[in-house]
Amino acid sequence: MTRDQLRAQHAHTCVESVDDKNWKDYKILVYGLGPNIMRSGLSATVSFIQRNKGSAAVKLLWEHLAGAGIPNIPEKPLEIPAAIRALDVDNYMLTTRELLKCSVWFKRAVQAYSSERDKSATGAEEGES
Repeated sequence: MTRDQLRAQHAHTCVESVDDKNWKDYKILVYGLGPNIMRSGLSATVSFIQRNKGSAAVKLLWEHLAGAGIPNIPEKPLEIPAAIRALDVDNYMLTTRELLKCSVWFKRAVQAYSSERDKSATGAEEGES
């Protein structure tokens, strides 16, 4: 398999595993990941995500990124922010590029599941009223 195929497979597996309770917040995080990296840089994006560290969706995203096989991203999700901030320039650039490539596949996976997941989440919210 190519790297892109592995990224796609990992992203779809991860996105499929997100429960309905965390779907909306997870979707927002994934949609913002790539654009925020491009706009503000990797460290700033990590800080933005980290400020909501109590969120279950943030924990899921860290877990999913830790398992994505991105260079310099540790397998322990809670170590990701510190590891990124400690990178030298060359590794920071490499990790940024790889994380951007990975974020595209996560976004595509979220888009693939959105129509059915959004309907089920909306139905659940309407039923609660």
